[in-house]
Amino acid sequence: MIRKAIIPAAGLGTRFLPATKAQPKEMLPIIDTPVIQHVVQEAIDSGIEDILIISGRGKRAIEDHFDRNSDLELQLSGAENEAALNEIRRISDLANIHFVRQKEIRGLGDAIYHARMHAAGEPFVVLLGDTIVDSAIPATQQLIDVFDQYRCSVIGVEQVPVETVSRYGIVAGVRMSDRIHEVDQLVEKPHPESSPSDLAIAGRYILTPDIFKAIEKTAPDNTGEIQLTDALRLVLKRERIISCTIEGTRYDIGNKLDYLKTMVDYGLKRKEFAAAFRAYLASKVGNQQEDKDA
Repeated sequence: MIRKAIIPAAGLGTRFLPATKAQPKEMLPIIDTPVIQHVVQEAIDSGIEDILIISGRGKRAIEDHFDRNSDLELQLSGAENEAALNEIRRISDLANIHFVRQKEIRGLGDAIYHARMHAAGEPFVVLLGDTIVDSAIPATQQLIDVFDQYRCSVIGVEQVPVETVSRYGIVAGVRMSDRIHEVDQLVEKPHPESSPSDLAIAGRYILTPDIFKAIEKTAPDNTGEIQLTDALRLVLKRERIISCTIEGTRYDIGNKLDYLKTMVDYGLKRKEFAAAFRAYLASKVGNQQEDKDA
């Protein structure tokens, strides 16, 4: 049974500067909800309420977001603000959320290693704090269902265009079904010509406690970071790893184009302004086409 979730959120967010100079990239809003709240909600919707967030320097806003704010609650206590008051109270009551700080940015593997005491010898789920998955069944729940069947580490993956594999950790293995492979290769950011597959790690994992011993034995890469993919290769020598293609749409909020796509897609799902927003987008596309034809 998976009871705990780890959310790494210590990265500097340099691709979103200057917006992330004084706020975490995980707090960038998707309309009116921070990215990391979507991630926490996915864990909760998958039945997990014990969550550890790995934060870092300049990330205090994440802790504040999930804490109570008595001054704001008092200000919103009038009847006309009841909906807003209920929402901010709901955020602070979402789950049992704990925090630990990664004092140096030394890669995802090192961030996960900071969770070893919290994991307490149990398998756990990892959800990257800057990745949203929009799906009918929460991505985490999909991986839990696979873990319950195979009882080993599970990596969530998605199929990506071959020309983009150099942006991702890539897995390959023996096909067991349409969505399931038994992993036999893990490669961090391969060249397209040498990539073993087009299955990219999608920011969701279920890991067994053996990952911590593997991280201890993993050497830093040429940037000084400890890559989780490298540690998983060591795990693979000792135990089985399964990959599961996630059903849903993944949004990488560390990518500016994906962030724009996320805003549009989530905006079109909001009933209060979806029709007006759709009409606006149609008018912009129409105007661009008219300019082309002129």
